[in-house]
Amino acid sequence: MELFDTATVLARVLTTGVVMSIEKSDRELPGLERLLTKQTRRARAVLVNSRTAAIHAALAGQGIGHGDTAAVPEPDAATARFLGWLGVGTEDRGPAAYDYVSLDSTNADRLGELTRGATAPALVVDLTGLGFGPAAAVLTDDDRLWARAERLKIFGAYDLRTMWTQEEADASLVPGVQFNYRLSPLVAACVRMALTQAARPATPTGARS
Repeated sequence: MELFDTATVLARVLTTGVVMSIEKSDRELPGLERLLTKQTRRARAVLVNSRTAAIHAALAGQGIGHGDTAAVPEPDAATARFLGWLGVGTEDRGPAAYDYVSLDSTNADRLGELTRGATAPALVVDLTGLGFGPAAAVLTDDDRLWARAERLKIFGAYDLRTMWTQEEADASLVPGVQFNYRLSPLVAACVRMALTQAARPATPTGARS
């Protein structure tokens, strides 16, 4: 994305005064969620602020935690260390707990194609390679998985709908350990613009001979 486009997006978001993901009037995070669910054909999206947060959310959404084991797609050293920190062991057999795709400027236009064959309950999409800071998403068709993952990213006490009244909607969803995995609307706006532009057909330049 060109610097001018980035500046335009940032100016638009800052002008609204909404720069935190907990604000009721935020439109950037829902906009990115809609784009990702449309391109991946998943019903639900959870936006988080790092690849490891998305992996954590994908596992926690399925009730996988300390002392459990899970089959994960080709974990690199960093992922293995993170899973070790969570206390989650890895195994080679059985269906994968999540599918994984990493996007950058070379494949951002192929998200739908890259995720078409995904069959795991959760799909982790790493958006960091688009160049706007750590960002990722968990896509799923499972409402329960989505609800648990949503809770994990906002300290676990309430969800974005009940935190304003502090009336617990579902005590069974509250995680034992609380995290702040929320994605900034500023980053969400830039990622959304990058994905939108990547999906557009290239405009031919110059005259034809």
